[in-house]
Amino acid sequence: MASRIRIVPMLAAAVLALTGCAASTTTTSSGDATTPQTGGTLVYGLPDDLGCIDPQQVSSNDAIVMSKPLVASLTWQNPDTGEIEPWLASSWEINDESTEFTFHLADGASYSDGTPVDAASVKANFDSILEMGAVAVLGARYTTGLESVETPDDMTVQLTFASPRGDFLQASASQALGMISTESTKKSQADRCAGDFAGSGPFALDRYEPDTIAVLKGRKDYAWAPPSVENQGAPYLDELRFAVIPESSTLTGTLLSNQIQASNNISARDQEIFSERGFELNNRANPGQVYGFLVNFDSTVGKDPAVRQALMHAIDRDAVNSLLTPNDRPATSVLSDTTPLYNDVSDEFAYDVDLANQLLDEAGWELGADGVREKDGERLSFTLDYWQPTGDALQLIQQQFKDIGVDMQLKQTTVAQQTGTIGDGSRALWWVNSTRADPSAMSSLIGPNALFNENRPDTSIDEALQRIDEISDPEQRQEAVDEAVALILEQGAVIPVMQLSTTIVSSPTTHGITFDASSRVDFASAWTEQ
Repeated sequence: MASRIRIVPMLAAAVLALTGCAASTTTTSSGDATTPQTGGTLVYGLPDDLGCIDPQQVSSNDAIVMSKPLVASLTWQNPDTGEIEPWLASSWEINDESTEFTFHLADGASYSDGTPVDAASVKANFDSILEMGAVAVLGARYTTGLESVETPDDMTVQLTFASPRGDFLQASASQALGMISTESTKKSQADRCAGDFAGSGPFALDRYEPDTIAVLKGRKDYAWAPPSVENQGAPYLDELRFAVIPESSTLTGTLLSNQIQASNNISARDQEIFSERGFELNNRANPGQVYGFLVNFDSTVGKDPAVRQALMHAIDRDAVNSLLTPNDRPATSVLSDTTPLYNDVSDEFAYDVDLANQLLDEAGWELGADGVREKDGERLSFTLDYWQPTGDALQLIQQQFKDIGVDMQLKQTTVAQQTGTIGDGSRALWWVNSTRADPSAMSSLIGPNALFNENRPDTSIDEALQRIDEISDPEQRQEAVDEAVALILEQGAVIPVMQLSTTIVSSPTTHGITFDASSRVDFASAWTEQ
């Protein structure tokens, strides 16, 4: 495979100065690669951080990677089983209606400013998240309907919701609901984004320069790891650094030259280079709603059910997947296969270009002179705005749509530009995914309170999604998930394409960087050979 590596000297030199690591292409080992060693510094490369490191305010994948080590949550979700385990809370009870959640806090946990994790501080966190509202993007979603937070005693917190929230226990494992000290909750949103807070996690923030670098120190007093985490004590690392390197080829080059030791943002084309050089590649599919298209039922290409189904069957997902890494997989449902309660329903949207053309022919969409289908003066033509680094995949889908007479023009924009137009009804399709280790991930994109309005006249999908959020019993919840997925595909509300996955590329002397249940990068057990 041809290398696309191109080092930009000035930027590479800046990264070198920030990381303080020797720019050498040779890595040596003086220890046992199977036994964790304490001490040392690990530098992790990210393409951006969006200028904020507050775990309760960030929502982009890269910003979450950087902020997550700073906080612990009430619970932890086992990435292998999907089960919820104790973390800051040692136990909990849920009432039969799934409206009341009582958490009993573990003894001994503290914030990095030395204050204890107690009921008053947990209440202060939830009060702050409610006060921030939409600024706490994920936390606002997880606390919708939260009516009260009570503290029956110093180590007990009781949260009461206005309606059933069968998904809240899993939400309590999210970094978006990670705990910061009481005094930290009183800081302004801007100050917290700049790093002015004390967290409850295994690392404490030492220095943060937005869009440049973050320096985290391992907490020697950390001793409250979840039971399934390999390292049950303080972090092995003395220091964890995040270097922001926007240019992808520079990110690749700095990892090859050992200026950084790991990253989850190495392109699929370059991952083979690292594999050949002995780097470790750790891949996991992100749970939640797969990458695909959400459909605006009020648009020309969305209002006709025949068109929606034709687009569903026009995509050769195996061909799209061939552009990704060997570890990636095509979508086989609206949910990825690492999501609890997932089932394979890929037969419902199998690639069948003849069927796609037949559906359009029977619906009266005729091919025009330019190869684009028309009906009643309307053309099956639209522009898709996207910001993600998935241009190759979208260009292939563009050609596949063209083969059935649908013209999709591509326009790459920014996250900020997309955010401003998501809900204005101007888009025919939205290219998006949602990461969460729970089937309620679908509600954040296509539910009644979602950002993108699909303008669906039928409310049956919304009602099915609401049932998922209300039910705690696993068997009943499975039935609700299966019903919701079936309705979504039957109505063509979502056109699944591919599973988003995360691949951590680590140098040969870097070990123990793992995934949590949401496929977020976890550094609690990370270590480097000294």
